[in-house]
Amino acid sequence: MRKLLTGIIAILAFVMAVFHLYSGGIQLFPATQQRAVHLGLAFALVFLLHPFIKKKKVLEKPKSKFGLSVNIILSILSLVVGGYLTVRYLDLPMEISSPSSITIIIGVLVILLTLEVARRMLGLALPIIAVIFLIYAFIGDKLPLMIQHSGYSFEQIVTQIGLSNQGVFGIPLGVSASYIVLFVVFGAMLEKSGAGNMFLDLAMGLVGRFRGGAAKVSVVASALFGSISGSQVANVVTTGVLTIPLMKRAGYKPTYAAAVESVASTGGMILPPIMGAVAFLMADFLQVSYAEVAFAALIPAIIYFVAIFVMVDLRAAKEGLQATEVENNVDLKELILKKGHLMLPLIVLVILLMVFQMTANNAAFWAIVSVPLACLLRKETRMPFRQIIIALQEGVKLSLMVVAACSAAGIVIGVIDMTGMGLRFSSVLLELSGGNLLLLCILTMLASIIMGMGLPPVASYLVLAILAAPAMVNLGVPPIAAHLFIFYYGTLSAITPPVALASYAAAGLSDTSPMRVSLVACRLALVAFIVPYMFVFGPELLLIGSAIPIIFATITALIGVYAIAVSIEGYFKAELGIYSRLILFAGSIMLITVNVLSSFIGLSIILIVLMYEWRSANKINETIILDKSL
Repeated sequence: MRKLLTGIIAILAFVMAVFHLYSGGIQLFPATQQRAVHLGLAFALVFLLHPFIKKKKVLEKPKSKFGLSVNIILSILSLVVGGYLTVRYLDLPMEISSPSSITIIIGVLVILLTLEVARRMLGLALPIIAVIFLIYAFIGDKLPLMIQHSGYSFEQIVTQIGLSNQGVFGIPLGVSASYIVLFVVFGAMLEKSGAGNMFLDLAMGLVGRFRGGAAKVSVVASALFGSISGSQVANVVTTGVLTIPLMKRAGYKPTYAAAVESVASTGGMILPPIMGAVAFLMADFLQVSYAEVAFAALIPAIIYFVAIFVMVDLRAAKEGLQATEVENNVDLKELILKKGHLMLPLIVLVILLMVFQMTANNAAFWAIVSVPLACLLRKETRMPFRQIIIALQEGVKLSLMVVAACSAAGIVIGVIDMTGMGLRFSSVLLELSGGNLLLLCILTMLASIIMGMGLPPVASYLVLAILAAPAMVNLGVPPIAAHLFIFYYGTLSAITPPVALASYAAAGLSDTSPMRVSLVACRLALVAFIVPYMFVFGPELLLIGSAIPIIFATITALIGVYAIAVSIEGYFKAELGIYSRLILFAGSIMLITVNVLSSFIGLSIILIVLMYEWRSANKINETIILDKSL
């Protein structure tokens, strides 16, 4: 039975990979068909791969045949439901408007299977939210006036949420079925080709030889790997297993090492090209091209990583930590000559998306094809056919979390659309803020962090895009700035206590307290927490506007985050006093708005404080040298 199940899983994963490659590169199927096949195959794999209780594994010898039987039945039900909807897709609109008993049963099954898949893949948070929203749709006419709606019958809820393209089969699952799976498969192919190890070696070659090199390697490697990854936790586990021990050996405390890795890995989600798969959802929501979203996200992402880089550099200077061990150093020239070709698929992807403006699914298809072709350029990196098949299967398995998130988020979004809750929530935010943009940003930030806790980036973004972003747009914030704002804070919830998934994963690798890691990570990322305010008050950072204001905004933002990092770490050539730190922080905050007067005042304050501290540090050093000579 165990061998049979392993074979079935391998076949289903391969079939799903081939289906998406065909639809991405050759012919896209009608929307409902595409989503039905996608859901049926993905759900079947979830039930076969992920047990009812997370601590167990489906393929282990089960203590109870009943549990295994349930998993197999649920898997078959998923295939039956997906198959039924695939075959009957043309008749679905009629069946939804006048549902039969079989239509109701299929709709109920879709909802129940979605909730169970989300529970197995994501934990209880999102399924509980989805159930609360379903109850709200059912009893909304009996609730207080502020959150009341006209109410819906059981049949209406089941057909609208379970079968229509405004529920489970809505935009999120559509984007997952069209693009996201392909990009996750691309990431898996790239990893299997050896590009993942190459990213770490590249980071070592670029920054390992500098002061605090171990932490800088973590920042660069996590940024590179995270840019093609779909999860903060996956990024932490992949790069952290190497970088955290490296940092500990270099003299960093275990808590700090874990915090650096969790913050850097979380930042990988906001770095183009893939951005945790959210870039494609955002483009779909905003009705703009993917390239526009990726370009807009680029400068804020760079500022984020510059901020973290400066923080770890200042900590290294403060504690006298040096470069990585000589034996870990990498010859950059040799690395590029031997493994540089492994980066070609990533370059192909960017060129196809940015230059040729190719559709995301077509670009992903050709990027996947380019991976084994690029590997052929050197004998030692060639991918055997079996390895290609395994990479495709692994990519599909990695995408299951995204499918679970998109389908469950579809329930929440469907109820919000049905009941008009999104407008009510936006109105409440606007009322609480009193029309003040800064206060609205703070409220939206808190809502985004809370809603993002325990959820993958895709799920948190989808919910927040409906609930929180419209309020910011109503106050005049550019739509892309509003959506990036909620995405940033939904993503940063992975390091924010009490439910800090990335921090918890890093703490496990570092053998230290998860809560302490979360708190240190928040302090380390404090500069990064300010970045979204910068592009809301200065949308030039999103490449909106002409060249001169964009350059001015970028330079002032970089100076601002450097000064904030200095004030937080309390070090610049020497340790800073509390007054210098407070004045420096105040000057930095003045650079948030791209206003010439406030920027000039802020820059003047920063320059005066840093010059004063520089001179003070030099005097101290001269005194020390003089004392030693005597």
